[in-house]
Amino acid sequence: MDAVYRLTNAILGDEADARDAAQEAFVAIWRQLPRLREPERFEAWLQRVAVNAARMTIRSRSRRRVREIPSSTVVARAERAAGAPPDDAAILDAALAALPVDQRAILVLHHLEGRPVAELAVILEIPEGTAKSRLFTARRALADAIEQDRGHRR
Repeated sequence: MDAVYRLTNAILGDEADARDAAQEAFVAIWRQLPRLREPERFEAWLQRVAVNAARMTIRSRSRRRVREIPSSTVVARAERAAGAPPDDAAILDAALAALPVDQRAILVLHHLEGRPVAELAVILEIPEGTAKSRLFTARRALADAIEQDRGHRR
């Protein structure tokens, strides 16, 4: 449960949405478990279901009328208003939030969960070369988002 929550929270950046996505992932796993063909790949399958649940949560976010603002965003804005320099975690959170969910997912799986590229390919159901390419693109997008955020804070 903790690993699924950590994954959905890292992708979504919102605790309530992460809990909802983790719960949806476990409901989907419970329903689909009898159809699991390769039990030895359970962990990769579990993570794929969690990533898909996070994607669905992001899609439902865009349909919401009320926009939730993560507490880290409020704190970062308050620090900026007070003239305090933002910490690296706030910059990283803002940069990750600016990325599309697929890029966040691949970065979280690789860098936070420690999954090698071959596992990324299995989890995301893409060829290994595509996983490498998407990881490279996501890293570049993250670096650009960090640089853009730092430029706005100066």
